Order: sequence, then structure tokens, then C-alpha cells
Amino acid sequence: MKVPSVLTFRALVENSTARYGDTPALGFAGGDIMTYKDVSEGINQLMDLLISGGVKPGDRVMLLGQNMPRWGVSYLAVTSMGAVVVPVLTDFSEEEISKLIGHSEAKAVIVSEKLAPKLKGTFPKTLKMAVLMDDFREISLGMLEMTGSVGDAESRSREGVGMPPAPNEDDLAAILYTSGTTGKPKGVMLTHKNILSNAVNTLGIQDVNEKDRLLSVLPLPHTYECTIGFLIPYMGGAAVYYLDKLPTPTVLLPAMQQVKPTMMLTVPLIIEKVYRNKVLPKLSGSKAMRFLNKSRMVQKMFHKMAGKKIYKAFGGKLHFFGIGGSKVDAATELFLRDAGFPYAIGYGLTETSPLLAGCAPRLTKYRSTGFCLPDQKLRIMDPDPVTGEGEIIASGPNIMKGYYKEPGLTKDVFTSDGWFKTGDLGMLDKDGYVYIKGRLKNIIISASGENIYPEDIEAVINSQHNVLESLVYELKGKLVARVHLNYEEIDQRYNEMKESAGHMYDQAQEKVRKRLSEIQQKVNARLNRFSRLTIIQEQPEPFEKTPTKKIKRFLYKDKK
Repeated sequence: MKVPSVLTFRALVENSTARYGDTPALGFAGGDIMTYKDVSEGINQLMDLLISGGVKPGDRVMLLGQNMPRWGVSYLAVTSMGAVVVPVLTDFSEEEISKLIGHSEAKAVIVSEKLAPKLKGTFPKTLKMAVLMDDFREISLGMLEMTGSVGDAESRSREGVGMPPAPNEDDLAAILYTSGTTGKPKGVMLTHKNILSNAVNTLGIQDVNEKDRLLSVLPLPHTYECTIGFLIPYMGGAAVYYLDKLPTPTVLLPAMQQVKPTMMLTVPLIIEKVYRNKVLPKLSGSKAMRFLNKSRMVQKMFHKMAGKKIYKAFGGKLHFFGIGGSKVDAATELFLRDAGFPYAIGYGLTETSPLLAGCAPRLTKYRSTGFCLPDQKLRIMDPDPVTGEGEIIASGPNIMKGYYKEPGLTKDVFTSDGWFKTGDLGMLDKDGYVYIKGRLKNIIISASGENIYPEDIEAVINSQHNVLESLVYELKGKLVARVHLNYEEIDQRYNEMKESAGHMYDQAQEKVRKRLSEIQQKVNARLNRFSRLTIIQEQPEPFEKTPTKKIKRFLYKDKK
């Protein structure tokens, strides 16, 4: 594979069109697929429309759409003409989207018909045009503002429309507003070189070529899916398929059989759900199975058998199953290793375009997120002399330009010698493999001064039978766990009992209290003295999460 000689999006499009012209590029699973030539034509069509509407290099253009082929075409068109793309997560509220249009001073918005109602409201004066993502026609800003529905705008003359000068590698390409877990979105500024150097460096540890097929299930506005699940395949000549519905099992499993993906990206929660719902119940469903499962050799055999079934359900052709976004559960990773599943865990942040560390499936180490990418640097700042743990800091061409309109915040996340402070605690082994301990801001200091990592305690809780997810935090000097249970496993009639009055309701509550008490005892027996739970509470509903399925901790940690 030949990468572009210049790391700009225009060079990327020209290179891929020339090399892979008639090769399938972007499409829906089970539907038609655009070739690389088709994508190039769509890019030119949209660039002409934006230029005729007065969009110039450096202007911000917002993308608001669900995963679809024309989302990628829109992204490449905006960046190829030297404008700045502002991809917006679809779960942002109408109010948040309105604020982001104003904060980014977007001159145009490209919106899918499905999400157009989210644009209803008063637009800032900077916004001059709107384009429908579904078919690249200009739509009425006035109609959107009044009703949130699509109406054609007056046609513009395209006479005299010419291609703007080619962007430079260090020009701003994207502003990414992260939902994060702190509740306050901030705009990460990434240049052409930031993003595309990271794509090239990622290809240094895992090849992608014309024979590959990816099934995309994570949100494209997130840099994890955008860089690794869209731009890298586009650079390598692979085909990417999208779902036209939410990725529920009834939609996802047939799509996997249609596409038979060779590569796929996911987040820990998705594969952890597969393990807990499909594998763990069979290993702990009876006393005999629980007894047999105590033998490591027997457990490994069962994992291998279950893994073969899951691999076949995923299409049977995977050679790369990437997991990123947060720390994967230890029991789930052990299952993947035993099963010989071609998984690889990566580590990165939006601010790093995103990948900092990773490796090919054959090189994975248990509990590690791989090693530093080529041409990038990682080190531990002020490592503990005993454990070697400290804050991970990074340097390289992939590091963001800064936070948009936030010079103070930008200064705070860089060391005096220019290294980016990730906010993650970790260590490096003698081979350079990275091990993540947790977020610096999540660490709890015990009364006697020890560091307590909530993520480690949550991993122990989540390994317990009947637990779907958990959250650990400190409240008035005590360690508290909120636990969301698999109620159907506790009692198939649980929901019916819970909705009843009197004795049936009390019985349902007692079952939960008893199970939580058992979980607390078993978990505390596995933890050191200062990490033991004082309080364990039921979390009746699933936790609210970010687009990469991380729990929004700020919503819960201050609750009583």
C-alpha cells in the first residue's frame, strides 16, 4: 500500500481514487456500495455546492448525521477544500448543538434528514447555508429554523466556482467536541497532519488493504471510529459497510453474515455483554458447571468452544477485532485469549488523533494496550519508584493543536517541554507495552494515603454473577459501589414481581438486597483492606454513557 506523499485530505482522496478507483469503498450492509470513483465524484459535487454558498478555506462546516456512506463523503469534501469539519455526536441535545454552531462559528451545516429536527431553533448570524447529507442538495435555513423540517433553498449559480488552493499539512482540519465524562464539551483542534500521520503510524502495526471489509457500528463523529474505522480503510483501499438501523442483535448478526467482515472496531461494553450474556451463563448455570469451571484447563476448553461459535456468528472471517475507548474487563479478555479470538486492545484519546498504543492480535499481552506507535513517543512522568506507575505523557505529530478558543485549558494539558499530559495513570514494561491503571481524576486516596483505583474494583464487581455494570466512588470517606444487575438471571419473573404490590414487591426487593450483600462479601474478600466496599447500592437502570460507552461518572459520584 502506498500512502499519500503529502499528509492532507485532498492528497488522500487523490491517492485513493487513483489507486482503487473501481474498488468498493462505502455502503450499507445488504445494499449498494459506492466505489472510490463514486466517492470522489460525490466529494467534487459537494465541494462545488459549498464553494458556491460562500464557504472558504478555514471556515467551519458542521456535520450532523448518523453513520452512513455520505457522512464520510461529506467529511472528505469539507477537509479537501481546506475548510474545517466539525463532526457532532448524534446524542447531543438541540440546545447543545445550537451552542456548538455558535461556538464554532460554523458557516454551513450538513445534516441528515433524520436528524434535521435537532436543528430547530435560532441560528447564529455566522451560519449561511445548510445541505442535506442524504442527497447533497441545499435546504432552507428558514424552514429548519421554524419547523426543523427540510425544504429546498433557492438554487445558486455555480458559475465561476473554482477549486480553492490545496490545504497544508499543518492547517486545521477538524474541531471535535467531545462529550467526555466530565459533562462539559470542549473542542479539540486537529490538523491534517495530526490525523493522517496517526493513520499512517497505525498502519505500521496493522495492515489494511483492498481485501478487507469493515462493519462500522461505532459513531463516526468520534475520532476512534473516524480515524481507525473510516480513514485508515480509505487509505488502504478497503470497503466499509454501515447499518441503516441501530446495532441491536437482530440487526447486527444478519449484517455480519452478509458482510463477513475481516476487521471490526468495538468498545469493551459490547464484547463484555457478549461474554456475560452468551458465555458466562453457560459456565455458571449449574453447580456442576461452576465446579468444573474452577479448573483452569476445563475453563479454557469451554472458552475455546464458545469462542468458535461467536467467531462464526461474527461472519467467520475476522482477522482483526479492535477494542478501545476504555479498559476491558479482565474476565472478558481472558475468554478472548483462551478462545483464540483475533482481538487487539488499543489506547488513545481524541487529543491524540486518537491512537497512542496498540498492536496486532498476534502480539497482544494480557491486560496491556499494546506498545507505542511508530514515530510517536510515550513516557511515564514522575514514575513511582516502586511500582513504576505515573501519568502517561505523549509526544508526536499526532498531538492536537489545542482546545478551540481555550488557550488556558490548552496550556494546562502540556508540560513545560511540550509533552501532552493524558490524565491517565499507567506503566510501561521492559518491552515497552503499556498498562493502564485508570484516570488520574478518578483516583481515590484512602485515609492512610494509599491510591485506590475505582476501575480495578469495578472489574472485580463486574466479574460477579448477575452483575451487568458498576460504578465505584467515594462518599464522605466511604467507598460506595452502585451496581446494575441482570434481573432476569436473578428471577425470570423479577419484572412482574417488581411491578406488583404487597408481598410480591417485597419479595423482589429482598432478592436484590440479598444478592447485593453476597456480591459485597465476595468482592471484599478479593480486595485489599483499604479498597473494600463500605456501601453497595442498587442501580435500577443502566448507567448513562458516552458514545464510546463509558459511564458518565459525573452524573452519579455525588449522589447519595
